[in-house]
Amino acid sequence: MTKKVIVESFELDHTIVKAPYVRLISEEKGPAGDVITNFDIRLVQPNTNSIETAGLHTIEHLLAKLIRERIDGMIDCSPFGCRTGFHLIMWGQVDTTTIAKVLKSSLEEIATVTSWEDVPGTTIESCGNYKDHSLFAAKEWAKLILSQGISDDAFVRKVV
Repeated sequence: MTKKVIVESFELDHTIVKAPYVRLISEEKGPAGDVITNFDIRLVQPNTNSIETAGLHTIEHLLAKLIRERIDGMIDCSPFGCRTGFHLIMWGQVDTTTIAKVLKSSLEEIATVTSWEDVPGTTIESCGNYKDHSLFAAKEWAKLILSQGISDDAFVRKVV
């Protein structure tokens, strides 16, 4: 017998969301009662635009550090294959407004303060594709995303 699996992200109607936004995907309770929260961090409008790999890769490395500096409980922040944003996995229950504010602050730092020396994991020893980074692209995307505002709702623009 085949187990029926529903992947929430593939059930989402990508034509009605309004990026950039933070969307709660799920809160899962583990066998020991621990809660893990999964967020859709959508930086660009699906099927309209995508972030090129080098810029997305650098944003990924920076968010791995910057989000952890701003909030406890981050497990992982991984890019979507479509290159429109990230999954953010957190321990415990966290609301979308808090995550949107953390994301905004992190992108502000990328756009205005970050230098190449601030990007973690860019050596052959620390990255699986260390030549595929672009701080210039990461900064330009951060500026564009911030200029549009980050919403804490995927369907109605509620900019934080």
